[in-house]
Amino acid sequence: MRFSLTLALLCAAAHAQQPQDAAAKQQPQDAAIKTTVNVVLAPTTVTDRDGNFITGLKVSDFQLFDNEKPQILTQDVSVHPLSIVVAVQANNAVTESLPKIVKMGSVIGDLVVGDNGEGALIEFDHRIRTVQDFTTNSAQFSDAMKKIKPGSSVSAMIDAVAEGIRMLKSRPPERRRVILLISETRDYGSENHVKEVLTQAQFANVTIYSVNISHLITALTRPGPGPAPNPIPTAATAVPHGAPLSPTSISTNRDLGSFIPAIEEIFKGTVGLFVADPMDVFTRATGGREFSFIKQDTLEHNLIQLGQELHNQYLLSYHPSNFNEPGYHHIQVVVNRAGLSIRTRPGYWSAGQ
Repeated sequence: MRFSLTLALLCAAAHAQQPQDAAAKQQPQDAAIKTTVNVVLAPTTVTDRDGNFITGLKVSDFQLFDNEKPQILTQDVSVHPLSIVVAVQANNAVTESLPKIVKMGSVIGDLVVGDNGEGALIEFDHRIRTVQDFTTNSAQFSDAMKKIKPGSSVSAMIDAVAEGIRMLKSRPPERRRVILLISETRDYGSENHVKEVLTQAQFANVTIYSVNISHLITALTRPGPGPAPNPIPTAATAVPHGAPLSPTSISTNRDLGSFIPAIEEIFKGTVGLFVADPMDVFTRATGGREFSFIKQDTLEHNLIQLGQELHNQYLLSYHPSNFNEPGYHHIQVVVNRAGLSIRTRPGYWSAGQ
């Protein structure tokens, strides 16, 4: 009887081990398949002539071209769950602006993150600190905003973007990944460089938006000596003829055709380590958008507008048929209705295979 029981237990153990062994043998094959599948996400905003968001379009209404080659769209979801990292500049240069920003916690939690979203909060000066990890509780997010305090004179904005990308990469792949920067457009003291961080954003399908704090206001209200001057003087930045040399005029009035060559140069490494306006590069290269504010009501209005955009987008995804082509891939989205404006990411970089 004891022998029969022992034999039965051994048989049961062997039987239980067989599926595990089979799964272990199959796992490397599954992993190999996953590494060869390349999915490109193209969050797309569609508006009419008056700037109103157009909803209700179907996947059949869109055409997407990758380097002028038509692609098969595999997904069209306008209510895709959102994961967003809000990165707030918290150095002594923004002491006067922070009270306006921290009041916006409920607006960001309710209207930007939204009911189906999750938000995380980081603050940065020379350090990058996680104030709130991902949460679906808007009240918890709002309380975390109130904890932000001004710190040192450094503003490591590029490092903050890198940290936001790292946090978003841990989220499920089916979620939309967004970074919202609330900071000046300039960087002071980051260890990372624009090319490295932009490459990470491209591969992680992260879209970057910004609400820009006026550099003029921070310059007038900054306590004590300011940081080291920008290595690239403002006068060296091209602006339209007759336009004043201000952060606003520098970051606007540029058509996408003249912008894409600059992005290609950054990816190829032909542009130096320093970029005069990394905020502009991050937002435009990932398909995001820049807002700016000075007054409280403008900040609230811009955040509401951002929330409306995020929750009225179409998430177009596809497996590029020409992914093996090395270099920069231009993305063009066309909708089969007249009189509509479309904004999406301009493209992505591929090293080929």
